[in-house]
Amino acid sequence: MFENIIRPETLEPIVRSVINIGIILINIAIIVGIALFHVAYATYFERKTIGHMQVRLGPIEVGPHGILQPIADGLKLLFKEDVIPQVADRTVFYIAPVIFFTAAMTSLAVIPFFEKFVIADINIGLLFLFAMSSLGAYGIVMSGWASNSKYAFLGGLRSAAQVLSYEIAMGLSLVGVMIMAGSLNLSEIVKAQQTYPLGLYLIPQILGFGVFLIAMFAETGRCPFDLPEAESELVAGYFVEYSGFRFALFFLGEYIGMFIMSSIAVVCFLGGWTVPQFILGIPLIGDILSKIPNIIWFLLKVYFFIFLYYWVRATVPRYRYDQLMAIGWKILIPVALANIVITGLIKLWVKGMI
Repeated sequence: MFENIIRPETLEPIVRSVINIGIILINIAIIVGIALFHVAYATYFERKTIGHMQVRLGPIEVGPHGILQPIADGLKLLFKEDVIPQVADRTVFYIAPVIFFTAAMTSLAVIPFFEKFVIADINIGLLFLFAMSSLGAYGIVMSGWASNSKYAFLGGLRSAAQVLSYEIAMGLSLVGVMIMAGSLNLSEIVKAQQTYPLGLYLIPQILGFGVFLIAMFAETGRCPFDLPEAESELVAGYFVEYSGFRFALFFLGEYIGMFIMSSIAVVCFLGGWTVPQFILGIPLIGDILSKIPNIIWFLLKVYFFIFLYYWVRATVPRYRYDQLMAIGWKILIPVALANIVITGLIKLWVKGMI
């Protein structure tokens, strides 16, 4: 038995497996590092961006221009006292933020940052993202119920209704992309866009993009659709009773959710990690910009949407809850369905022409 173990032909598959596992672990470490660094400094840039839009300075005390503020905030939350309501359901209270954070982090596994740099390049990548997004809503609802607070409970109910409503519209908005790409694999969707004008689906799928853009604000609970938190009437809503590190998990999950939704928009509508073709067509400038690493192009596109989150928060007031529901069910879903029909008819017409 031991002779078989030490034979070279027996060891070779084992060595390959160990190397593959090592590569996967390195990819996971890099992606998690990028995500956590993003979350830490996304909060800083949000406060700075909104501050300047409203003629304020934003954080300036900790480090040069407040650059160390995220580190100070993280340490504060880590060492802050963990207060638990006496009448809370402790087991569910503990589990809820973990579910919310884990669902957000797990979604990163299927996002291709550039070609062949993805933890799990699965054929149902889009469906997996929607599944994780739905799972995150359970963490919100559970936290609202377990806190045994009317404010938290109302925030949890609002979030459940909001996620259900806008996840339908978001899913339908991406059906046109699936029809055009013929795949649910995110890497294949990026590659399929190279045969279309400018190397992206933004132009042929402008209706789907518009629906997705609005739905992603509601899906992440950001202004003007931040009704589950609604400081003015729910005093932060579903996580009002959370403090310290557990509050930090909700905070991290929300900002990672913004990063994930922005990544989906980039992958499905803006060509992912690829260089825009209209840039490549510019003499000299196109040659220079084409040498920029693909990961930089991907992150630049993602941070455009992150900036859009900040911009909307600084300029658009919060909607009423009836307006939120009306936009989702009466406008976005019909427009998304119309986009599916139009895309399908055009696909059939083009196929018939060929």
